[in-house]
Amino acid sequence: MLIRPVKSSDLEDVRVLNESVLPHVNSIPISDFEEFMRISSFFVVVVIEEEIAAFLIVLGPGQNYDSENYRFFSEHYKSFDYVDRIVVGADYQGRGLGKALYEFLIHNTNEGRITCEVNLDPPNPGSVVFHEKLGFKEVGQQHSEEGKKWVSLMVREQ
Repeated sequence: MLIRPVKSSDLEDVRVLNESVLPHVNSIPISDFEEFMRISSFFVVVVIEEEIAAFLIVLGPGQNYDSENYRFFSEHYKSFDYVDRIVVGADYQGRGLGKALYEFLIHNTNEGRITCEVNLDPPNPGSVVFHEKLGFKEVGQQHSEEGKKWVSLMVREQ
């Protein structure tokens, strides 16, 4: 397993992987992934046997990013890393890749706070438990994606 920064040549594979886990994350065009390459603090992929198995996108504070969830954390905290998405392909789930990506972030960030949201509706109870085991605590709930989702807003203090 190799965790490395994303390359432009990875973006189509990243987009396909993202689409494979809907509705747990929202669908976005490749142009958004190109923008993430410019504005993210971390945009890394996990490569196993030359295949992209997972990826992580993290934004720091002060970005011009149109997301209700990012806006919540921006309004409540001066300093944070916001996990916009972490995606693990179906063939690789249950192998610890999500935990490995969070450990990578924890060991490489200069921020004292990691933030994220987890879907409550549509339900994603496995993700809630996963984040709680990593030390995340709920700090709020809100609608997201124009009311299509209800999310738990979570924070892990370093």
